[in-house]
Amino acid sequence: MKTMKLLTGFALATLLFTSCHVDVIDDDYHDVPSVSLNQLLNSYDLWYVDINETIGYGQTPFLQKAFTVSFLNGNVYANNNLVGFGSQGNGLGISIGYYDTYDMILDVHHAIDGFSTFDVYQIDNNTIELYNPNNDTSYFLDGYQRSNFDYDFVFYDNIHYFMQEYKAWEKTYTSEVGALNEFDNENFLQFLAGGNDSTFRSSQDNVGTNVNNLYWDFIGDYGIGDISGNMYLKTLTLDYDYFDNEFFELSVINDGLIELYHPSSGTYYEFRGRGYIQYMEPNDDASGKSVASTEKLRTQKTEKKDNPRVNKRL
Repeated sequence: MKTMKLLTGFALATLLFTSCHVDVIDDDYHDVPSVSLNQLLNSYDLWYVDINETIGYGQTPFLQKAFTVSFLNGNVYANNNLVGFGSQGNGLGISIGYYDTYDMILDVHHAIDGFSTFDVYQIDNNTIELYNPNNDTSYFLDGYQRSNFDYDFVFYDNIHYFMQEYKAWEKTYTSEVGALNEFDNENFLQFLAGGNDSTFRSSQDNVGTNVNNLYWDFIGDYGIGDISGNMYLKTLTLDYDYFDNEFFELSVINDGLIELYHPSSGTYYEFRGRGYIQYMEPNDDASGKSVASTEKLRTQKTEKKDNPRVNKRL
């Protein structure tokens, strides 16, 4: 995550997330741009995957997990993690495979997920549609240059994914001020990826315990909310059903450290991430398997819809 807050954040945020796409698609509209497909893909540093605009019921895994993808000299790059977002790979993320283009067809060879093919449609000057005929699903990508892309807004708008990018969060600080409360006993938190993205676990094991050896005392639901007028401050609610909910104000200090303020007791806590999960990064061991055994797939906030595209390759 970039530490510098961009002054144009809110203006760009409006551009980033208010684009809409018409459900009924005219196949003749911008099918053939005035430049080649490769030139079109290269015209922007970053293509933001607007996951909420996805049409269809299928999934293309590498697009489902990416916040941005980039196409450069035959190579495909992606920002799959929010840890390091904006700095990793000079803002492009990590290399995930390679691509080929011919006519308006894009073929992607992903290092782990394998081969995917797409019909590409140019919707407007900075929006393209990638239609996967194999699962009848369309993804919409918005183009940006690194100089005008708001990494901070994307980070904070998707902060629940950031919380999932460590195997555990270990309590490293408790303020002297604040009343004694039940949460003082919790030393580790874990936010689980997959499913409904709302499950957490907590442990009272001693600080310093190896994350692979933790005993999780409790499993429950959690929620992250916004605070009006402050993009950088969130709320975190942990549902401990046996002694009610625990409510916090959540601040991100850096990519591996968060602060939780407990208003009911007036206590400040700091938790450091342990066991970073790099999504898709190939391992250096002989197995060649991904470092991450857990798959993170972004989920739509909007209801899925039928795709009006006609599969031209039948």
